[in-house]
Amino acid sequence: MSDIAVKTTNHVTVKDRLTEDWLSVAIGLLVFALALFSLSGVDLLGWAVTTSVYTSLSQALAPFAKGYAWLGGGASLFATYAALLVVLSIGVAALGGDVRKFVAAFTVTFAIAYASWIAGSYAYVAAVTPAEQQKFGVAWSLKLTNEGGFVVALLAGLVIANLFPRFAEWLKEAIRPELYIKIAIVILGATVAVTAAGRLNLASSILIRGAAAIIEAYLIYWAVVYFVARKWFGFSREWSVPLASGISICGVAAAIATGGAIRARPAVPVLVSSLVVVFAVVEVLILPFLAQTFLWQEPLVAGAWIGLAVKTDGAAVAGGGITEALITAKAAAEGIKYQPGWILATTATVKVFIDIFIGVWAFILGYIWTNYIDKGPDKAKPGEIWQRFPKFILGFVVVFAISLYLALGATPEIAKALPAAAGEANVFRVIFFILTFFSIGVLSDFRKLWQQGFGKLAAVYFVSLFGFVIWVGLLISWLFFSGVKPPLAS
Repeated sequence: MSDIAVKTTNHVTVKDRLTEDWLSVAIGLLVFALALFSLSGVDLLGWAVTTSVYTSLSQALAPFAKGYAWLGGGASLFATYAALLVVLSIGVAALGGDVRKFVAAFTVTFAIAYASWIAGSYAYVAAVTPAEQQKFGVAWSLKLTNEGGFVVALLAGLVIANLFPRFAEWLKEAIRPELYIKIAIVILGATVAVTAAGRLNLASSILIRGAAAIIEAYLIYWAVVYFVARKWFGFSREWSVPLASGISICGVAAAIATGGAIRARPAVPVLVSSLVVVFAVVEVLILPFLAQTFLWQEPLVAGAWIGLAVKTDGAAVAGGGITEALITAKAAAEGIKYQPGWILATTATVKVFIDIFIGVWAFILGYIWTNYIDKGPDKAKPGEIWQRFPKFILGFVVVFAISLYLALGATPEIAKALPAAAGEANVFRVIFFILTFFSIGVLSDFRKLWQQGFGKLAAVYFVSLFGFVIWVGLLISWLFFSGVKPPLAS
């Protein structure tokens, strides 16, 4: 899914989504370009705040680069907030949003979201190994690593949405999960490239296996979900097509794209999209922990499974991050230390191929619909594939390609400095992940969704997701990734 959620009060148009797509590309490339300056010795992003596992709050925050240590954690946090506020406010103005409302709402959103990240980094939550627990002087821990901050942010958003709906409504101008996750995925291209550069054969294998897995999975998924919606629950074609696309392909973007392709009423993909968000919340709270328990010895199977099972980019990619943290912690406790990044890269690769698939599938459905089902004067055109194509993927590919070239084809000095530059960009990727998780929670007002007649729709989703989508995804992930392991850390 290239979009995490939609505002149910507005019609969502292709033009609006593409505008946000291009904005995410611009902001993601800006962060990446500024990070690359460090390769020449000019550090433009080293002031960005990072959060470490801690027992004393005074030790939690610090600038990324030691050269900015004089700033201190508090000033680094404020500088990070101010930079994001300026850039995103310009972006909101370009999208035609209310900048004054955005500034106030984003200030509170950032404060709550980053406080959640800090809470998730507390040693009693994040310390994993016995050595870490001994280092921080704690007798026990939830062992979530600081990626548990994503879960805290999600829960904080859920509390606000369901207990303080007026507050959630006030925050809505800054609740933009689609924009946040697209920026994060563009930036993620640098980390994935640096990871892949060390083992090109493994990276190529993941790409090939990921492409094959999503083609096999989604040709099965779509047909079965469509059958369930039509035959078991009696939905019309207008409802069954967006339902099948949203549940099987990739959530909101697929529901909107295919709903538009078959000329469904605007309310149809909007309701399906809201349903996707609710179930993504449930999945991300459950699946990473199941993966840690049952799949820690097959880490790339776990990464691919999360990508195939969770139906939003934000929840899936961040869920892949949580899964990587949990599995690497479990493996470390057993004496196996994997190189970081490979599990998350597998999840991200699967999601990127799925997003590419959306435009093609929307065109195919549009062609079938306008030529054989609801015949009309307007026929589906090949240009719709480009129109529906998630543009932020182009940003991911550009960042990945440049980073891979620098890692493999540049001078040894640049190649050696590149991981630090990618690390600076990755600071912002993590922050956009946090904002995404908090935003998903704020949009998940279960009571309001139920009042909109979600019962029957939710039944289709529940039967499809837990009846076969999750398990078919696991089987296909096992077939393509079983026995393929991340490299061991040196």
